[in-house]
Amino acid sequence: MIPAQHVHRHSETDRVFVGLAGRIGAGKTAAAKYLSATYGFQYTRYSQILREWLAPDIVGRERLQAFGWEIMAGGRQAELNGRLIAGIDRSRSAAIDGLRHATDFESLAAAFGPSFHMIFVEARGDVRFGRLRSRLSTRESFQTAESQPVEEHIDGLKTRASTIISNEQSLEAFYKQLDAWVSHRAGIGVPR
Repeated sequence: MIPAQHVHRHSETDRVFVGLAGRIGAGKTAAAKYLSATYGFQYTRYSQILREWLAPDIVGRERLQAFGWEIMAGGRQAELNGRLIAGIDRSRSAAIDGLRHATDFESLAAAFGPSFHMIFVEARGDVRFGRLRSRLSTRESFQTAESQPVEEHIDGLKTRASTIISNEQSLEAFYKQLDAWVSHRAGIGVPR
């Protein structure tokens, strides 16, 4: 649960666009929602854009992953990125959840220039499986989800990250790392 805090709105000159990458269950969504709730960042995610664009009736992570791979393998990843970027208000900071491919990084870096940063969230497989047990009840289902073709490029993004954050402890410890990143990278103080 995200702690109740006053949202710290910042000026247009402070704006930062942060992409969140990492394996399933690492904490990308928790990070993006925390940045939104605490600092007023816009929140968007690739799967949301994918669903709104082409697959509003698709239910379930596995089918959405397969559909994401169809987009990626079909050479339409840049088009997906264009749709995501078009929906972002450039006058406000944004947290972009779910980068999975070098094209995602390159598109966002080109669109937002030096205001774009990527955080790679990492956690061991057993920790991530524990977090996803309500959706993926067996280790086999977790490994199947993690081995989908759309997931295979994620680790390559780690070398492009401006920051790598480990998320193996408490949410409070994770949020403190995000606060430190925001304070350092965006010059925004932690709200009280």
